[in-house]
Amino acid sequence: MPETTILVVIVVFLALAFDFINGFHDTANAIAASVSTGVLTPRKAIFMAATLNLLGATLIGTAVAKTIGKGIIDPAIVTQPLVVAALVSAIVWNLITWYWGLPSSSSHALIGGVVGAGIASHGFSAIHWVGHKGVSEIFESLVFSPILGFVLAFSMVVLLLNAFRHFMPNKVRDIFRVGQIFAAAFISFSHGSNDAQKAMGIITMALVSAGYLHDFIVPTWVMWACALSIAVGTASGGWKIIKTMGTKIVKLQPLQGFGADLSSAIIISTASQLGLPVSTTHVAAGSIMGVGSTRRFSAVRWGVAGNMLLAWVFTIPITSTLAYLTYWFVQYVLGWFHR
Repeated sequence: MPETTILVVIVVFLALAFDFINGFHDTANAIAASVSTGVLTPRKAIFMAATLNLLGATLIGTAVAKTIGKGIIDPAIVTQPLVVAALVSAIVWNLITWYWGLPSSSSHALIGGVVGAGIASHGFSAIHWVGHKGVSEIFESLVFSPILGFVLAFSMVVLLLNAFRHFMPNKVRDIFRVGQIFAAAFISFSHGSNDAQKAMGIITMALVSAGYLHDFIVPTWVMWACALSIAVGTASGGWKIIKTMGTKIVKLQPLQGFGADLSSAIIISTASQLGLPVSTTHVAAGSIMGVGSTRRFSAVRWGVAGNMLLAWVFTIPITSTLAYLTYWFVQYVLGWFHR
């Protein structure tokens, strides 16, 4: 088997592994609020999230995949060692943050990996820093989406609290227990529509660079492989992050959980339609902080939020550095085999 084919197989394996890890790493984003409020049991929530992740990944186009695969670096100059390095760095960081229960961004990790490996391979000039769907635009979407989540969730819950202020508390709880199930389903579907496409974009980029594809069109088998990987990963659960997202930031009631989930889902699904990769983790955390702040500012455990923020800030620099070093390690290994 030619070396290029072997490397492409390795890339596909690593991309699906990243997608699987992304699933159990980000499961908390879709189900933490509904589990925290007691609306769904963990088993039912995970089953629902996995099923809707699969549907979201297969039914909502490939705009995000094209942004990941073409927006950061030109696929024509991409090499398989570059893609391997990017994926390895993202996987390592996801596993580290999962182990510590930190809800960091898989999107940040992957983008940082591609940037670091691209710099190692072709220098800074190879990266599309500015322009349509370039690094700057991707970075803006990643930064502003959790802020939008905070504002939208805060506003939505304030409106709902005022609209239902004359209702009996038990009646409000019953109404929004049902509503939160639909909102959790919506965010699960949205998560699949945005996050699974990132692995699709990486695999398609590798196939184009290897000459197996002439145009950047996501093959059907890639779409389904990534959809199944993230769904199986989601079904595996990520209990440490679920605990952080569902209980350590702020204690939620069904009305607040509904507002948090619906706000996150609206932002994520809109981003998917626009082809913008956003962090489901960031958006969901921003929304949860937003609804928590409707009680009082001190209701949010800002110490936990601060630890999450540090993980977010360091993700891109760390994964870029890891990818840079991994690229040269891969090149060394390939050179050793050629001796």
